Amino acid sequence: MGSISYQDATCIYAGAERPSVDKLNLDIPDGEFLVLVGPSGCGKSTSLRMLAGLEEVSSGMIKIGDKDVTHLPPKDRDIAMVFQNYALYPHMTVADNMGFALKIAGVNKDERAQRVREAARLLDLEQYLDRKPKALSGGQRQRVAMGRAIVRSPQVFCMDEPLSNLDAKLRVSTRTQIASLQRRLGITTVYVTHDQVEAMTMGDRVAVLKDGLLLQCDTPRTLYDRPDNVFVAGFIGSPAMNLIDATLTAEGARLGATVVPVERSILAKASQGGAKEVVLGFRPESLEVQEMGSTGAGFDVMVNVVEELGSDAFLYGSLVGHDADELGARDIISRADARKVPEKGKTVHLTIRAGEAHVFDKASGLRIAGPTADLSKR
Repeated sequence: MGSISYQDATCIYAGAERPSVDKLNLDIPDGEFLVLVGPSGCGKSTSLRMLAGLEEVSSGMIKIGDKDVTHLPPKDRDIAMVFQNYALYPHMTVADNMGFALKIAGVNKDERAQRVREAARLLDLEQYLDRKPKALSGGQRQRVAMGRAIVRSPQVFCMDEPLSNLDAKLRVSTRTQIASLQRRLGITTVYVTHDQVEAMTMGDRVAVLKDGLLLQCDTPRTLYDRPDNVFVAGFIGSPAMNLIDATLTAEGARLGATVVPVERSILAKASQGGAKEVVLGFRPESLEVQEMGSTGAGFDVMVNVVEELGSDAFLYGSLVGHDADELGARDIISRADARKVPEKGKTVHLTIRAGEAHVFDKASGLRIAGPTADLSKR
């Protein structure tokens, strides 16, 4: 079994004022592809290196299957690591690089060759087995590094930002290959990235970390539709969710000269502690763009910039009638009809689709209540 369990796992570097990873509790079932994502310094790579045995666990426990590996050396953990910089031996051929770990483990020459050929076939590297790494492209080198991990048939794959050295187009195609390969092999995989688009497209589940703390771990769809807090809401999604300070009224949340309707149950929870303000969140694609003068409980936005992406278009604008000095940031991002893009400088009327607004407590940052609509049917 390749299941993984972090139990209050903590890592504190010498001289550090706070833990790099603080009491991480996370269970990863056998065969799952889990992505650790977050900004630089959030503890995602440290969490992975603790699992691989490359960083010491200050307190707590890490288990692979039923085995406590907290203090075992890396060679005894039955894991395979794929690094950001490939870590290939330049004087060895592709075949020798892929089979090196097997050679060290004492696997006979014929079995090594067979396992290398099988991995090369999976990764479309058969024609490159006699080449040296310097004769390969970045994407091919990364596939060699993957092959070196595959031939070992480990319980767990650990991947530390393996695509960050590739260009944008190659990253898209390679991440598809990695996700497809992992599902075919069924090996438990922990993958680290700072790219939330990469995380959302690859992972069965995604764990979002910040300042060494696990903020939320769930499926990509749940993270997107029902973020637990303001940080996850703003980090997951591209473009990011609009997050604006709003004043509570008896009918909803006031933005500019307009009151956005909010469910009464949400208003009741938000006002229980006597709060006068909340953070209102809504996705760019949850907004509907209408002409000025349209009816509906929305707000007016002056268009500053329009991004035309072919199939999509996004407008970036300023909320009209909202005092920027009084309440937080005023920039609004909205998806627009790619065939009917508003002109820069024009004012448009935006409305939030029913059930697609999120309300967060301003003090704690926690979501007070989620959307009530079935967002999966959008």
